Amino acid sequence: MSLLYTIAAFLLALGALVVVHEYGHYLVARLCGVKVLRFSIGFGMPLWKKRYGRDQTEWVVAAVPLGGYVKMLDEREGEVAPQELDRAFNRQNVWRRYAVVIAGPLANFLFAILLYWLLFMHGVQEARPIVDLPQPGTVAASAGFEAGETIRALNGEAVASWQDVRWRMLQLALERQRVKVEVLNRTKQINWRTLDLSRFDAEQLQGDTLTLIGLRLYRPEIKPVIGQVVAAGVAERAGLQAGDQILAADGKPVSSWNELVQFVRSHPGIELKLTYRRGNDRRELVLVPETVQQNGASIGRIGAAAQLERRALDEFVTVVRYGVVDALVKATQKTWDTSVFSLKMLGRMLVGQVSWKNISGPVTIADYAGQSAQLGLTSYLSFLALISISLGVLNLLPIPLLDGGHLMYYTIEIFKGSPVSDRIMEFGQKLGLTLLLVLMAFAFYNDINRLISG
Repeated sequence: MSLLYTIAAFLLALGALVVVHEYGHYLVARLCGVKVLRFSIGFGMPLWKKRYGRDQTEWVVAAVPLGGYVKMLDEREGEVAPQELDRAFNRQNVWRRYAVVIAGPLANFLFAILLYWLLFMHGVQEARPIVDLPQPGTVAASAGFEAGETIRALNGEAVASWQDVRWRMLQLALERQRVKVEVLNRTKQINWRTLDLSRFDAEQLQGDTLTLIGLRLYRPEIKPVIGQVVAAGVAERAGLQAGDQILAADGKPVSSWNELVQFVRSHPGIELKLTYRRGNDRRELVLVPETVQQNGASIGRIGAAAQLERRALDEFVTVVRYGVVDALVKATQKTWDTSVFSLKMLGRMLVGQVSWKNISGPVTIADYAGQSAQLGLTSYLSFLALISISLGVLNLLPIPLLDGGHLMYYTIEIFKGSPVSDRIMEFGQKLGLTLLLVLMAFAFYNDINRLISG
C-alpha cells in the first residue's frame, strides 16, 4: 500500500470527523445566539480562509490538520463591543454553554449512527459464523467445538456473522463471563457449547480475541487462484495478477489456497519462489513476504486474496441487511455499545486490568485508514464510524481542555450556583495539559513500538 494513499485516506477521515465535530459546536452556538468569529479546520498558519455570513465568520483551513476549533465572541479573550455583549459566549446562561460544548461530541455520535444506518440498509457482506476445528489446549477446544458448526447465538443473543461473534465475544471476554453458545452442526442439529472466559487475561485484548479463545473461522478448500492483489503490495510488485494460479512454492506443489497461505505465513522476510500458470504459460518469480506481527508472532504477507466461486461465496458469506427502521435501531445500538465498551476499556486501563498498549496514535490510525480504504467504501465508512465514536468518547472525558472538562465545570456551576473560580480553572488547565501530554506520549510510544515490531 503506497504511503501517499495511506496519508490521503487518513487526512480525508480526519478532516471529515473534525468538520462534523466542530460544526456541532458552530450550529448550536448560532442557535443559542452566540457570535462565531472563526471556524478552523486544523491549527497554525492558515492555508486558506474566507469570510461568509451575516457575522462575517472566518472559515479557515490551517497547516496542522490534527484537529480544529470554533472561536466564539468572548470577553475573556478580547474586548467586546457593548452592543454585542448579549452575543458573547461567556454571557450565556450555563445551560446554553452546556449545549454548545456537548454539541461537538454528540455530532460525532450522530455521524456514526448515520454511517452505520446507511451501511445496514445497503447491506454488508460478511463471513458466516462457521467455526473450524479449534487449536488443542484452547478454551474453545475444551468446550467441544467441532469443525463446520455455525454459531447462532451467544448467551441468548442472536448473531448473524463472524464479525458479530468477534464483537460480542470481545465484550464478554472483557467481563470474563461464561458464554453459552448455541450452534448448528452440519446435520442441522442444535447443540450448546460453554466457553469459560473467567480466567481470560484482559492484557491480551490487543490481539485477536477469537484466536486466543480458540475460535477460528472455517475456511473451505479453495483453489490457489489469485482473485485480487493489494495496490503496491508485495504480490503486485512481484508481477502477480488476478487469475494467476499458483502451482508450487519453493518447488513444493500447492493444491489449495490454504496451503499457499501457510507457505507465505512461514516466510516472513524470506525469499519465496513461486511457480504459477497464467493462461497457458507456466512461469516463475521470486518475492519476499512482508513481516507482520500477529498474536506476538512474526508471519509473512504478500497482499493477495483468493478467487472465490459464486457457490463458495453463497455457502460461506452472508449479506447483513436491515429495513429503514431496523437499520436505524441497529445503528444506534451499535454506536451505544461501542461507546460503552470504549469507556470500559479506558476504566480498566486506569486500574491496570487492560494494557495501555491498546491506545493507538495517529500513525496506527493512519495505517488503519489506508487499509480500510483499500478494502473498499464499506470498510472505510465502518472505519470512519468507529473513529467518530472514539473521538466523541475522548472529548467527553472530564479532562480540562477537552469538552468533557468544560462540561465538568458547568455541572459544578449548576449545583454551586456560581462559576468555578479562575484559580481552579487555571490549575485545571495545567493538569489537563499534563494528562493529555501523557496520553499522547503513550499513543506515540505504541505507534513507534508497532512500527519497530512490524
